[in-house]
Amino acid sequence: MLENYFPVLLFIILGVVIGVVPVVLGWFVAPHRPDAEKNSPYECGFEAFEDARMKFDVRYYLIAILFILFDLEVAFLLPWASILKEIAASNSLRLFGFIEMFVFLAVLVIGYVYVWKKGALDWE
Repeated sequence: MLENYFPVLLFIILGVVIGVVPVVLGWFVAPHRPDAEKNSPYECGFEAFEDARMKFDVRYYLIAILFILFDLEVAFLLPWASILKEIAASNSLRLFGFIEMFVFLAVLVIGYVYVWKKGALDWE
């Protein structure tokens, strides 16, 4: 019975070896010469000029929320697309599936146009 799990154990061991060996090898082989330049904080190619606890503009959060919103709405299209052949094959579901997805896409487009008209996608 346990011999059936041997390939799984082998894959786990192989995955750990592939993940750990390069790190350990790099730690032993790589030169360790830290200087002030290497130990300095890196922030987008230039020196850090403000406190890390500064307040961000609300536009960052607005863009992030809009991205998550539209990304999740598009993610709802994948299950519908995966059963599209089954919907098209069934006479009783064909019209319902089309209208349902048309309404969903209409709401998505209306929301996108609303956000666009409000200027939430414009970066100043």
